[in-house]
Amino acid sequence: MFDISEIIKKAGILVEALPYIQALSGKTVVIKYGGNAMINDDLKHSVMEDITLLKYIGLNPVVVHGGGPDITSALKSFNIQSEFINGLRKTDAKTMEIAQMVLMGKTNKEIVSMLNQMGGKAIGICGIDGMLFECEKHYEIIDDKPVDIGYVGRITKVNTRVIEILTKDEYIPVVAPIGTDKNGQSYNINADTAAAELAAALKAEKLILLTDVEGVKNSRDNDSILYAITTDKVTQLIDEGVIVGGMIPKVLGCVYAIKNGVQRAHIIDGRIPHCILLEIFTNKGIGTMITEKIKPYYEKEQL
Repeated sequence: MFDISEIIKKAGILVEALPYIQALSGKTVVIKYGGNAMINDDLKHSVMEDITLLKYIGLNPVVVHGGGPDITSALKSFNIQSEFINGLRKTDAKTMEIAQMVLMGKTNKEIVSMLNQMGGKAIGICGIDGMLFECEKHYEIIDDKPVDIGYVGRITKVNTRVIEILTKDEYIPVVAPIGTDKNGQSYNINADTAAAELAAALKAEKLILLTDVEGVKNSRDNDSILYAITTDKVTQLIDEGVIVGGMIPKVLGCVYAIKNGVQRAHIIDGRIPHCILLEIFTNKGIGTMITEKIKPYYEKEQL
């Protein structure tokens, strides 16, 4: 027998999404694509569907991707061991050459191809194109001393023109986090940092970081997730030791973006199918939203 209740439930989901579609139409959303969602084929497919749908319903998605596993695998094939300092890959000249080859020649084009297969019109670029990311050498601070970790870049300027041209048309930009300095030297850039800098420069409505964690925890002894927090709360949670390790640069990147014009930043679990749609278009969301001030898009939003 035909079960109309299931159809009604689906209609309810669409109605729940309506206020968000109205609020976000024409707005830019920067998505940092990384973590397990880049490894698992089913999750890859799910993320690409989400991004393509965003474009079709009137948003302007911009994708910034990592590529750590692909780079590590390529380095192994050249018998080069990966070394990390405070979460950043130590990048000598050979490693930089391989990282650039992998990010721009393999990872970027795979993402573009998947989006195009979904019906989107994606174009792959990197921070070198149009001088999107101007950089200088980044020195990591260890024991209050600057340490040279090779060709790792710190963004000094973002030239958004090429992204604006693409997003105002029908295209989805897919950005590899490689930049250059004033002398044309290429640098590898942390993808979370690149996404935050780009979102801020574009004054994006949202910055979304796909991770392998559920979100920001409520406390050290409580595994429950905070669904909406302010930038002031982020500082408090870092001071209390609740936000630690690799989550610190992610949340600080979100805070930087918020302080520089982005309205909402989200840290979500990329291991959940259709995580982007669930976070953006449902009342409660699935991850942690960070904002300057808790302000709902409409009165029934559960923040």
